[in-house]
Amino acid sequence: MIVAKNNQGDFDSVQAAIDSIPSSNTTWCTIYIKNGIYKEKIHITSPYIRLIGESADKTIITYDDYAYKLFPTGESYGTFNSYTMFVGTSDFHAENLCIENSSGIGDKVGQAIAAYVDGDRVCFKNCRFIGYQDTLFTGPLPPKPIVPGSFRGPRENAPLINGRQYYENCYIQGDIDFIFGSATAFFYSCTIFSNDIGKKVNGYITAPSTPEGQAYGYVFEDCKITSHCPKHTVYLGRPWRHFAKSVFINCDLGAHIIPAGWHNWDKPDSEKVNFFGEYNNKGPGYTPTERVNWSHLLSDIEAKHYSRQNVLNSSDNWTPWS
Repeated sequence: MIVAKNNQGDFDSVQAAIDSIPSSNTTWCTIYIKNGIYKEKIHITSPYIRLIGESADKTIITYDDYAYKLFPTGESYGTFNSYTMFVGTSDFHAENLCIENSSGIGDKVGQAIAAYVDGDRVCFKNCRFIGYQDTLFTGPLPPKPIVPGSFRGPRENAPLINGRQYYENCYIQGDIDFIFGSATAFFYSCTIFSNDIGKKVNGYITAPSTPEGQAYGYVFEDCKITSHCPKHTVYLGRPWRHFAKSVFINCDLGAHIIPAGWHNWDKPDSEKVNFFGEYNNKGPGYTPTERVNWSHLLSDIEAKHYSRQNVLNSSDNWTPWS
């Protein structure tokens, strides 16, 4: 199937092409998307769908919902209704797309998700995720909200799974907790860009909520961690929930990274159960002797446990990079 503007394809909208695939689908269906700006709120629940854009710079799916926006009932959207693209299925693949939430800075609009991804064996290659606060949510949700009702959205009462997600050669831009959630997610050769929002602390790259007992949370390998932010104004991460896990391996860290590296989100009791680590990083933001004493510098042997194969294979031998 081909999606293109001005009746140049099988469908004019991405959602119309997706809706043509039944929820009982058992074979891979590929939707090719021509360059253009598609202002759509995308909802995907059928498995075995591939979205292939013409180019990551010019095939743009964008929307502008946000947490402070109100439904006609007067109720706010909240974080998890603010997405531009929702992927609520396993076995999904996307390439050469830009997924954007264009609503703006979090101080004005609150959280605004570009991609809400909640499934197993989900792969994005050469994609761009653009936003401010909470750009990329790697579901599932934690078991329960701290504030009752704050999980309103498409997966509020869904069963929680240990979904595996893979991001290769992607560009992810945001500021406050802009990669967050409970998935096992591997980021390989990606560029992670922090927005300058003019504050003493311009943000936190990761906010994992890794469930207790889950072997892996976030792993970043061979990634470029960059920004136009002033020096020492961005943390590598903080724990959205206890048992959070985030590891950076062979990454190039810009000078915007705060020497301490990690923040406990005012949860000192979480320091004993979180796992925030690094191995063989480089760049001006890599200051291992100044990191908080509850973070980890991995040994050579420990680092081998964080290969793509170990993190993602499982019993089904899923190898999305091949």
